[in-house]
Amino acid sequence: MVLFQSFNTFIIRSLFAVSVLLLPSLVFSQQQVQDRLSPVISVHMNGTIGDRLNASYENRILVQDVDRLIAVFKAENRTETRMWQSEFWGKWFTSAVLAYRYKPEPRLKKVLDYAVNGLIATQTPNGYIGNYDKEHLLEQWDVWGRKYCMLGLLDYYDLTGDKKSLKAAARLADNLMDDLAKSDGILVTKGNYRGMAASSVLEPIALLYGRTQEKKYLAFAEEIVKQWETSEGPQLISKSNINVADRFPKPKNWYSWEQGQKAYEMMSCYEGLLELYRLTGKDEYKKAVENTWQNIKDTEINVAGSGASVEMWFGGKALQGNPVYHYQETCVTVTWIKLSTQLLRLTGEAKYADAVEKAYYNALLGSMSSDGFHWAKYTPLTGQRLPGSEQCGMGLNCCEASGPRGLFNFPFYAVTETNEGVQVNYYVDGEYTLKMPDKKRVLVKQHTAYPVEDKVMLQVYPDKAAALTVSLRIPEWSAQTTVKVNGKEVHSVQVGSYRSIERTWKPGDQIELHLDMRGRIEKTGKNPSYLAIMRGPVLLSRDARLNDTTPVGAILKPIVNDKGYINLSQAKSNSEGIWMQYSALFVPESYSEGGAAPIPINLCDYASAGNDKNQPFFQVWLPQLVDPRDK
Repeated sequence: MVLFQSFNTFIIRSLFAVSVLLLPSLVFSQQQVQDRLSPVISVHMNGTIGDRLNASYENRILVQDVDRLIAVFKAENRTETRMWQSEFWGKWFTSAVLAYRYKPEPRLKKVLDYAVNGLIATQTPNGYIGNYDKEHLLEQWDVWGRKYCMLGLLDYYDLTGDKKSLKAAARLADNLMDDLAKSDGILVTKGNYRGMAASSVLEPIALLYGRTQEKKYLAFAEEIVKQWETSEGPQLISKSNINVADRFPKPKNWYSWEQGQKAYEMMSCYEGLLELYRLTGKDEYKKAVENTWQNIKDTEINVAGSGASVEMWFGGKALQGNPVYHYQETCVTVTWIKLSTQLLRLTGEAKYADAVEKAYYNALLGSMSSDGFHWAKYTPLTGQRLPGSEQCGMGLNCCEASGPRGLFNFPFYAVTETNEGVQVNYYVDGEYTLKMPDKKRVLVKQHTAYPVEDKVMLQVYPDKAAALTVSLRIPEWSAQTTVKVNGKEVHSVQVGSYRSIERTWKPGDQIELHLDMRGRIEKTGKNPSYLAIMRGPVLLSRDARLNDTTPVGAILKPIVNDKGYINLSQAKSNSEGIWMQYSALFVPESYSEGGAAPIPINLCDYASAGNDKNQPFFQVWLPQLVDPRDK
């Protein structure tokens, strides 16, 4: 095993003297592969999504006790041997940077400045930022916490160009390499989950190389990947064609080094591998991520867009109709959204945007309280919404720190820049400003109540008439879709892809999009089988607050038409705390000879279901009667 050499001196390169305005080009110059999509310059969202973003901004990001997050890193508190207090600063901070990019208000910028300066003040002379006792460095969650500190410091550097935050991140990375050199140099044996928690530090190490051009960081990143493929490592490349739930034997100790199915940490490693792919262009890195992503989607991701039980992959897609213990950790949902967004950025493929949208509207929003303060640790598909407990004496848990990272990641990729023009990935009422390849700007306005309504109106405002390609995502579920430009229909629209419209666009040109919002039946299981109902990207649910005469949990069979769709009638007014509310006809279980007549049953969106502390019970999957006459 190659040992990491000690780096006792750190020379600030000339890169650090360059204006932050030039930073993106300097980073990209280090990349062998460029992203297909670039995020918007600025974005403002309206409607329910805008309200959720603002609630999180005001009631989670801004109310955080920053001093409490920083205190754990101070000298008198470096006594930890097994807990993960050191992750919270970085999770909250990276969320806060995204929130500031979305809404750059001075009051939040002041908090960000304070948080960075406070963290850097705790850095030891040898570069360490952490809370572990010196006899227990590199153990348990120590490296994981260092990773999150690096990610936060690098985010601040990208936001502000502040050289001291980049220097602090570099010193922290150097210290990690020094500590490994003083140990045995083997990262994948440190901590739990076959080294995935520790070696997910690959992501900030790759980012650090892109910003410093220091080859030692690229060498460190490659060494991490090399160690993955040893007998002691998680073998994330060589096992990328194996189901994520079956890569290693079931461990005797669930939360241990031998556990190789940890969902969140595994996806975090693959995020880092994509960053390394951008730097090196090594196709086997990209292929490993693509294979694993597809496997997760095919074997784990449920009808709400997420998965994992007790934080591990378990073949959950096939089992989702059953009651599942500690289902759908919010940290898993966030990381699935982030990994899918990484692949969307890189490839521009519609399937990644489809996955993000489904997870965002259902699993993610369903884990967030209406006021934005709380995030559920787990969110079942049937049962009740319950708040997660505090962790590590920090006043919050990992999912409350992480949830906003998924929430604020979404706006920047709703409308994106391509080399040819504009790609619209998500449909949310608001305004989106992009920079075109010719350095001019274009404003895209969306006017829509989607996903409540099926109609989306877009207006394109280039500075002046310009030849651009505007590409619209046609969701995989939208079997009937119409697209019009200035009232004239556009043909050759295919589901699960983008409809690209190449023309000279004049300021104010309009696109009208109608999507297929018929109620769809999703099925899982066989004897017994279960049904769920979706409308567009939104999963529907029964809810104890909706006052049906038939209680939640009753046996109900939906009435469907000859094409298999269920007729959904929108409520004239929604119950309190409900975003979307519909009714549909179902046949209840009956013991009469002639059977029962259909009755109306109320349904609401999954994000609203159970999101009430007094009536938290809800039901997504409807069990169907076992009938031996069925084939």
